[in-house]
Amino acid sequence: MTPYVNFAVLADHEVEGQDYRIKMKYQDQRILIMAPHGGRIEPTTEVIAEAIAGQDYSFYSFEGLKADSRKLHIESHLFDEPHALEVVQKADVVITIHGQIDQKEEFVMVGGLNDSLRSEIIQQLEAVGFQTRTPTEGLMGRDPQNICNKGRLRRGVQLEVSRKVRDLLRNDKDRLRVFAEALRRAVQMKGG
Repeated sequence: MTPYVNFAVLADHEVEGQDYRIKMKYQDQRILIMAPHGGRIEPTTEVIAEAIAGQDYSFYSFEGLKADSRKLHIESHLFDEPHALEVVQKADVVITIHGQIDQKEEFVMVGGLNDSLRSEIIQQLEAVGFQTRTPTEGLMGRDPQNICNKGRLRRGVQLEVSRKVRDLLRNDKDRLRVFAEALRRAVQMKGG
């Protein structure tokens, strides 16, 4: 089955609480950290997003719960789950965490329309030992309709975290903390 084209179609075929769940935490609504493909869709993205949000920033995740959750993937420029749209429209800065499939190499692709925050994230991640890359076609996060670019400033950041990095962060809480702190420093410096 192909991925769903929007949330309404997904909701007609899937059951909340059984097939998927939505998690949200409201803190500083100006800054929102999201995992629109969490749980079993793009594993560990919700863990990374929640670590970055910490106790200060708002957090949202849409998580697949079933074995074949890949089909719950709504592309970022089509992602229109109503709770997500509500929190995104209140945020100045939106950072989305996604899962890139590479299992052999450790890297993070940093895309989106917020060029100054994107550059700061690259600098902060590389300073603590994470390799960054320019996103490949289709993963650039530069479509104005991409959920990361629907905040009040109309420019956000999309991180594509390779599977190898996601596995590392899932298994090493110290590295997860270092990664999250690097992102938080970037937001504090360029979060507007």
